[in-house]
Amino acid sequence: MLNVALTGNIAAGKSAVAELFRAWGATLIDADRLAREAQAPGTPGLRAIAERLGQDLVGADGALDRAALRRRVMADPAALAELNRIVHPEVFRRRRALEAEAQRRGDRIVVSDIPLLFEVADPAAFDVVVLVDAPEPVRRARLITERGLSALEADRMLAAQAPSGPKRERSTFVIDNDGDLATLEARAREVWTALLARA
Repeated sequence: MLNVALTGNIAAGKSAVAELFRAWGATLIDADRLAREAQAPGTPGLRAIAERLGQDLVGADGALDRAALRRRVMADPAALAELNRIVHPEVFRRRRALEAEAQRRGDRIVVSDIPLLFEVADPAAFDVVVLVDAPEPVRRARLITERGLSALEADRMLAAQAPSGPKRERSTFVIDNDGDLATLEARAREVWTALLARA
């Protein structure tokens, strides 16, 4: 089984590449989905968030107010670090369990979609690291036009992540997403072909 980490800074196009890899046959493990599950109503993760970051982050329906949480942690690095301490160990545990299941099934390529791979995980734990990258002005424009963020929110989101330059140096493959979807798909297909050869 080839164990692949897929990463990229916000609005680089990593999710689009993850969906392409899944469509082409990869087993996809989505760290963002695992994080949402770890913060679902009634979970120890959500209780810890409420206790450490504020009960006001939980709505009357018992669900996490994700927009309020994002605003809080973007404005407070200590709160962001605390959130990471709560969520990331559970995401890591769940991801390892899914990897073990895939190995038992005999899956050929497992792609773990991990946005903060270099910030919170160990890239050396994977056989291959694929980085999806785009210039910061392109990513900023996507955050504003496609995700509806204000310019200030977009700038905060971009500033909260480590720059992509060092990540490029530490990645096995880099997929540049500075063009249209057809170009992205062609570049992703080249990397997928290389992954198949390694698997």
